[in-house]
Amino acid sequence: MILLGSTGSIGVNTLEVAKKFSMSVEVLVAGNNIELLNKQIKEHNPKTVVVANKEDVLRVNHPHVFYGQEAILRAIEDSSSELVVNALVGFLGLRPTLAALKCGKKVALANKESLVACGAFIDTAKIQPIDSEHFGLWYLMQNRPVEKMIITASGGAFRDWEINKLQNATLADTQKHPNWSMGQKITIDSATMMNKMFELLEARWLFGEGKYDAIIETKSLIHALIDFKDGSTTAHFAHASMQLPIAFALNGAMQENILPHVDLLKVGSLEFREITRDRYPIWQIKDELLKNPSRGVVVNAANEAAIEKFIENKIGFMDIAKIAIGAYEKFNTCPKNVDDVFAIDEEVRRSI
Repeated sequence: MILLGSTGSIGVNTLEVAKKFSMSVEVLVAGNNIELLNKQIKEHNPKTVVVANKEDVLRVNHPHVFYGQEAILRAIEDSSSELVVNALVGFLGLRPTLAALKCGKKVALANKESLVACGAFIDTAKIQPIDSEHFGLWYLMQNRPVEKMIITASGGAFRDWEINKLQNATLADTQKHPNWSMGQKITIDSATMMNKMFELLEARWLFGEGKYDAIIETKSLIHALIDFKDGSTTAHFAHASMQLPIAFALNGAMQENILPHVDLLKVGSLEFREITRDRYPIWQIKDELLKNPSRGVVVNAANEAAIEKFIENKIGFMDIAKIAIGAYEKFNTCPKNVDDVFAIDEEVRRSI
């Protein structure tokens, strides 16, 4: 396989699963965590390694090290691997997804932004989602008429905060996720509920037109639910580990135990909450965005630009959603092709 984003949490879990199934890793792509990358190289012996920055090349213990996005695309095109695991964070993960699909490779996709920004121009038949929510929906799918698909959210770092204190939330505050440890951007997106907005858009592109929604489940044991037209609802329970969806993406004929089962007697109870617009203002545009999913590129670009400003302490936490909503209202255009996607992304970022 080719693994993009090897040193992040999904990348680390992917390598654990690859080891379990004795799968070879042809290409490792990483960012700035060179210490961990060197450990991964020693254990998995890839043919090619790509890092983000030129200055890190000499620190990598490998004879074939390259840097930058063009090197990622070349590594995908030159490889013999038929599977690309894309765990890159942000819009920069889109071009590798497109390159992999153009080469006829299967993509195990954890990069939300690929479908959020460019879902209209991506053949999802070659995509295997490895977000736990989309995996849960896929797992529950049966040949029965579906009324609605529902994914769950943890609620993020501020689910229990007093709403009037949110404007003063700091970057450090956003990183205090109640259920698990993730990367900086995804944890901010969890706090604003933007990640759930993006996952609903992904679900729309993966499973087609229909009704989609999200609710908060505070223990993160249910990842997805499906309401069927007959009045029944099924739920996908699993411990919060990415290894299960990754295992199915790497080995479709899954017969092995990957996780311990959820013991409901130990769980005792579950709590569900509504995602409210006062705590999560981005939810104001959820329904309209799902009706116009091609405009996801606008919201994604504005969100990434706003997060950069928040990290630099130039705006407050609640301003992230304000900026994304403002961009959505200002840029009322849908891309007509892939080139438009990149042009709109650039135009929106310049306006922030």
